[in-house]
Amino acid sequence: MTDIPPTESINTRCGYVAIVGRPNTGKSTLLNHLIEQKLSITSRKPQTTRYNLLGIVTEQDAQIILIDTPGIHTANQQSGTKPKAMNSLMNRSAHAAMKEVSLILMLIDRDIWTDQDQRILDQVKRSGVPFALVINKIDQLDDKSTLMPLLQKLDKRTEGADLIPISALHKQNFDRLKEVIKTFLPKSEFIFSEDDITDKSVRFLVSEIIREKIIRQCGNELPYESAVEIEEFSESPGLIKILALVLVEREGQKRIVIGDKGARLKSISEQARADIERLMDCKVYLRCWVKVKSGWSDSDRALKSLGF
Repeated sequence: MTDIPPTESINTRCGYVAIVGRPNTGKSTLLNHLIEQKLSITSRKPQTTRYNLLGIVTEQDAQIILIDTPGIHTANQQSGTKPKAMNSLMNRSAHAAMKEVSLILMLIDRDIWTDQDQRILDQVKRSGVPFALVINKIDQLDDKSTLMPLLQKLDKRTEGADLIPISALHKQNFDRLKEVIKTFLPKSEFIFSEDDITDKSVRFLVSEIIREKIIRQCGNELPYESAVEIEEFSESPGLIKILALVLVEREGQKRIVIGDKGARLKSISEQARADIERLMDCKVYLRCWVKVKSGWSDSDRALKSLGF
């Protein structure tokens, strides 16, 4: 049996850190820029992130294992509308990530504070896990002199938690952010190899790249009811062949994704293939087609089959 070294003799720190917040506060952008590689897909459309995604930052003295969570969307208690199965699953994923981490980073968007932010802050406090409030997009503040009064106001809300103003997009104040994170990590050997940046498979990353291009190309024309399933992933010398199935819920959505004479689907495939080739550093053959699967986003069985 391998002897476990005593904590006093360990000079490194390692632990999990959950990134939470309402949709569009910049959680995925923060993850990508901290690991210095595009891992989590991004768009301006809320709920782009659907899964808890690990991103691993390894430095000489610490390994920070970041969990990019789906944006928490708290239901309007007055509406009485039952959330879809996919929405409920995304919320459960985000809440689960908060339970067994060393630190929670709650992101907010500049000086914008909503009822949703307050409800998420209440949930974070109830978790009992140490947290820091990260004020993102400070580069977009119209008046920089408002930052100090904002921090004073947020200090009262968070009851003394660390407040870290940053710009995830421009990597501003990342040194301070990492310093704070490291103080909460337990002394531990590294969990992952120093070369690892995620625990996800290449197939998963490929499906997410394709889904990102669909979201960006279709904008507000296509609701959230789209998913990507990799049906074939085969490698041969110098070439990777990928066959991908795009699932939508209605015929009208299928027409939107395909576009006039297939032009939009062709564009989605071309953009996705370019990103996949950069990821894999190899030539890629990618073929996508679209299938209608009614009600998949509100079916627990369908969600499970798609890997949710």
